[in-house]
Amino acid sequence: MKLGVSSCLIGTKCRYDGVGASDKFIVDILQKYFDTVPYCPETIIWGSPREAIRQIQDENGQLKVVTSTKNPKDVTKELEDISIECANKIKDNDICGFILKSASPTCGMERVKVYKPFNSPSVKNGVGLFAKQIKEKYPYLPVEEEGRLIDPWLRENFLMQIFAYQHFHEFLKSNPSFSDLVIFHTSYKYLIYAKAQKSYNSLGKIVANHDKKQLGEVLEEYKEEFLKAIALKGSVSKTYNVLLHIFGYFKKLITKEEKDIILASLEEYKEKIIPLIAVMKLINLYVNRFDVQYLKVQKFLNPYPSELALRSDIKAYK
Repeated sequence: MKLGVSSCLIGTKCRYDGVGASDKFIVDILQKYFDTVPYCPETIIWGSPREAIRQIQDENGQLKVVTSTKNPKDVTKELEDISIECANKIKDNDICGFILKSASPTCGMERVKVYKPFNSPSVKNGVGLFAKQIKEKYPYLPVEEEGRLIDPWLRENFLMQIFAYQHFHEFLKSNPSFSDLVIFHTSYKYLIYAKAQKSYNSLGKIVANHDKKQLGEVLEEYKEEFLKAIALKGSVSKTYNVLLHIFGYFKKLITKEEKDIILASLEEYKEKIIPLIAVMKLINLYVNRFDVQYLKVQKFLNPYPSELALRSDIKAYK
């Protein structure tokens, strides 16, 4: 799997001051599971070190990028051009997600400083030029900033989205049949339920294909709705409800004492006393004990390699 990253985040000395900005989560953890593909539009045209740049709003309200020098040089056009060129390469590189450098006038996903004329204070409402191109060209590509991924909740959701995104594109490449689509759709039932039950119902209508559309058309419709669904953020309450649904598959097969233990664990998870992984271990124990095939294929139970341990943090859901 290939993960796009701002080059500086993996330690490449490409920033304006000639240094990198290595991110431990990317370098120490994600690079064990992903091939990172570095991008740095600024370095391609100006090298490193170079003059720093900033976003400004001129007297006419137009957004521009200029050098942070005594006599600022307008570099908007050349940075836009190279950002478009780099964004076009993402499709060719078969990227399944992207992590951008926060606050950068080129790569910042949000809250980039925009300076106003006449010595007015800056406002953090800008978007980096490269980040903007990525979002416009690939609206459903999983994209985050390294700064936001400090939050366990955003991190868990982002990784879940990346693996689902990659799985779906691999599924499309397999020349699937209608029956294959049904199997794929079924496997994502509870993962999508944990985000929005309405989305799963909408996807179900597409799969049912009451209008007898051709497979290619159905897959295109399913693709857009599926990628929208996995981009939604999960929550404790929705996840708790999904866990109750799953518990229903074997609650009649276990003792009262076992039921009490599971239900108590679910409540502790709901109250944010224990992390999700503690409940999942219990659930998986009974899924395997009773060989519940329907649950064994559910991506919700194992959405990514367990070694990532994302569900071990109590704050991984809000």
